[in-house]
Amino acid sequence: MVPRNVQNSRVEESVEPQETEPLFDSMFLGGFECSCQKLENGRRLDLVESTQHERFARQDYARLRAANMTGARDGINWVLSEPRPGFFDFGRAAQSLKAAEAENVQVIWDLMHFGWPDHVDVFSTTFPERLGRYARAFAQFLSSETEALPMIVPINEISYLSWAGGDVRCMNPFQMARGDELKAQFVLATIHAMEAIWDVLPRARFLQPEPLINIVSDPAQPKTRRRAECDNLYQFGAWDMLSGRVWPSLGGAPKYLDIVGVNYYPDNQFMLDGTALQVGDPDYRPLSEMLTETGKRYGRPMLVAETGCEGDRRAAWLHYVAGECRAAMRAGCELHGVVLYPILNHPGWLDERHCENGLWGYADQHGHREEHGPLAQELRRQEPLLRDERDQLFVTRRLISA
Repeated sequence: MVPRNVQNSRVEESVEPQETEPLFDSMFLGGFECSCQKLENGRRLDLVESTQHERFARQDYARLRAANMTGARDGINWVLSEPRPGFFDFGRAAQSLKAAEAENVQVIWDLMHFGWPDHVDVFSTTFPERLGRYARAFAQFLSSETEALPMIVPINEISYLSWAGGDVRCMNPFQMARGDELKAQFVLATIHAMEAIWDVLPRARFLQPEPLINIVSDPAQPKTRRRAECDNLYQFGAWDMLSGRVWPSLGGAPKYLDIVGVNYYPDNQFMLDGTALQVGDPDYRPLSEMLTETGKRYGRPMLVAETGCEGDRRAAWLHYVAGECRAAMRAGCELHGVVLYPILNHPGWLDERHCENGLWGYADQHGHREEHGPLAQELRRQEPLLRDERDQLFVTRRLISA
């Protein structure tokens, strides 16, 4: 079911606005892991709590500021925010918001980051309305608490979650052969959520993060080439549905694709059999090409919404990503920032192992976190280079639009 007036609302507005100013003060942002999904054994995750970001939010935001990161991705836990149907409690969100504003950090809020309350059925025909009511309640909360420009992620990684939870049952809701059904549900729910938020906060901006991948066929098996081509195009499914390029019956339109977020990690390029490709492999595509291709496909503002690496390769990975981002901007890609994700080390989803993939480690009893020195040094080297490239890009854009 398409929301009332979705087809006609805001159609008269320009759907291809050209940004002439950066969306964020800094080029780098920090991303706080905020997954809250339920595992197959029934255990519920809450990464905001397990990283102690909930307890030490102000110190964490202050660390971002001290590292010249003036923006962040953070999460609203739907499970906690709607403990029973129709009853909303944004107590944790209020604490995070106050902490961010005290440290002058601009936050992108994730409404649904892989998890939903037990009383919500994502396959139900009522699911889009449920997310819409939750989104409206959060918008009303924001409007009463802050005058900052709202920036919101309705659902994180629609395409990935649809595949992982609807096709190969490695995430909730642990189904198989229902990925397209789940993706359509998430797109419908996103449209409901955006309309509900716009009703309360007409200036709200929306980030739509999806993994950016490259799947390579085996040259010894030429018949797999078309399969790889199909799978590569499949990564654009959620963006295409939201923008109305495909499945127009869902109510998609260009206005529903605001800021394109690309999530990119070291294992995002792989063979059909799952073997990961490494930077420098003959079939490894430069990230700059993939960013530029995506930018041309949609003509929207872009953000590297997640990137990071585990262990001793963290600094080298940032060096590679930052260089490719500069190359993409030189090619005209409208890139507004790069989110280091996660910014804090965290326990593994399945085994609670210590994942050393952040700029900062676990907090002690006072909220102090050890910094990963090599990554911090690389961040300091890359920040002015990326900022200068971005500023030059927008100087050019302003001259063209004048």
